[in-house]
Amino acid sequence: MKENRIQRINELLDNRQTDLTVLMDQVHKSHNLAAIVRTGDAIGVGEIHAVQASGNVRQCGGTAMGSNRWVTTHVHKTLDEGITTVKSQGMQVLAAHFSDRAKDFRDIDYTKPTCILVGAEKYGVSDEAADAADHHILIPMVGMVQSLNVSVAAALVLYEAQRQRKDAGMYGKRTIADDVAERLTFEWLHDDIKEFCLRHDIRYPRINEAGDIDDEEWQAMRKAISGLK
Repeated sequence: MKENRIQRINELLDNRQTDLTVLMDQVHKSHNLAAIVRTGDAIGVGEIHAVQASGNVRQCGGTAMGSNRWVTTHVHKTLDEGITTVKSQGMQVLAAHFSDRAKDFRDIDYTKPTCILVGAEKYGVSDEAADAADHHILIPMVGMVQSLNVSVAAALVLYEAQRQRKDAGMYGKRTIADDVAERLTFEWLHDDIKEFCLRHDIRYPRINEAGDIDDEEWQAMRKAISGLK
């Protein structure tokens, strides 16, 4: 059973798109936060960013981060903080925003390091966010309704990114750093031990190829902390 789980984790890590992410600016509804995180996981995005909605700090941090244990959501206090973070990683920022310079979302090269920026449910991308973006993208619509739910729009763009990246052979090639892969593997296999380590501010134990803890020094440290003999 554990062998199958380790195999699945390795496949997941091999398909991680470390240079593709989403930045949610002021998205505040829990079901939208969760849906975007879930879609990110489905196409191999391991880290997502969120600018906390005013007066909604707990929901942004709690719901988005708890929606899917496989994705890390970084919560930023301001848009500038979020934009600076993704641009420092060399990502182009694409704002889902209708403007004179907006392009069909399928005409963008998503094989480049990319951050997809989506705005609040009612108001969309703010003027500040639109100005900070490298490109504006739109989803063509021919019906009476002129906007999509933010999580639906994000999903459409993410799957276009997946299509392009798959065609370019960017899946199945591990790009995640070895130390990060080792940490995530441990956390996904040993969630209870992870919580113990964080609670007591101690390092994670080493694990063997089978995924079992193989660290006598750590075991002794755990027994001392727990008062076991």
